[in-house]
Amino acid sequence: MENNSTSNLNVKQAVPFFMVADMNTSLDFYTKRLGFDLKNKWEPRGRIEWCWLELGGASLMLQEHKKTNEPATMFNGSKKGICVSINFTCNNAIALYHEFKSKGIDVKEPIVGNGLWEIMVTDADGFRLFFESSTDVPEETKYSDWVKTSKTN
Repeated sequence: MENNSTSNLNVKQAVPFFMVADMNTSLDFYTKRLGFDLKNKWEPRGRIEWCWLELGGASLMLQEHKKTNEPATMFNGSKKGICVSINFTCNNAIALYHEFKSKGIDVKEPIVGNGLWEIMVTDADGFRLFFESSTDVPEETKYSDWVKTSKTN
């Protein structure tokens, strides 16, 4: 299989695109709670129906699900968000864990996996967002256990 270097140079970024049930709910979660910035929006009927959000060097797009006879939480017969996750590489996942908790966000306790501290939040549509940072802490260590061990050493 040949490597087409011209095509590789043209690809700059992959941006997740989530269909959401309620744009206002999603915008509140992503901008006010997680800290994403609204960079671009489409308002064909006087309200945001699509947007581009950024947090640091990461981006994602949201579009409100068109209201049809199909419930907004369904997509091709399955709940939206099932088996969909986005992993954000960051400098300090533990700091984000504390920031998110202070904002009342339901965030899972950090745990080490694959050499990374990993935290997870879930948006209103069931999409899972993982924030990860490198660590030398042993695999499968829970944050609460690590804090206890750190205080005794």
